[in-house]
Amino acid sequence: MVETRSDAEAKRKVWEMIRDVEIAMMVTQDEQGRFRGRPMRASQKEFDGVLWFFTQAGSPKTGEVAEDGRCLLAYSDPGSQNYVSIYGTAELVRDVAQQKRLWSEPLRVWFPGGPEDPAIALLKVTCEGAEYWDSPSSTLVHAYGYLKAVTTGEPPHPGANDKVDFTKKAG
Repeated sequence: MVETRSDAEAKRKVWEMIRDVEIAMMVTQDEQGRFRGRPMRASQKEFDGVLWFFTQAGSPKTGEVAEDGRCLLAYSDPGSQNYVSIYGTAELVRDVAQQKRLWSEPLRVWFPGGPEDPAIALLKVTCEGAEYWDSPSSTLVHAYGYLKAVTTGEPPHPGANDKVDFTKKAG
């Protein structure tokens, strides 16, 4: 059974698992209730339960977030066999000072006007919960798992799978 944790270590683990994943899929709902996913890159070097994303201020996702702020972020790092899903509430933020703090020059590819461009804004995702799968990634571990399954008929221990509650104070 998957454990739900709210301790500081579990929250740190989520950040460690997503920090170097360059792209997450952000899923929102459109006006017909259909799920829409799109690739997004978080823009921060530290994590306090909030993730920040640059966006075009008038994009479809900003309208979807205005109607229903619930969203899902899906992170995948197949090379290390780490997978994280985060759910939370997104909101559109127009704050040039925050845009300047979060800005990095590679963003200019998508936002050529720079951090002060009035056509851009931020999506602030306040994380409410997460679930992660931290699986062994070496070839030897997978070979062992295969042998165990074949010889015993039972799957190997797949690694850590925990839920994390960001709404509770770390204890």
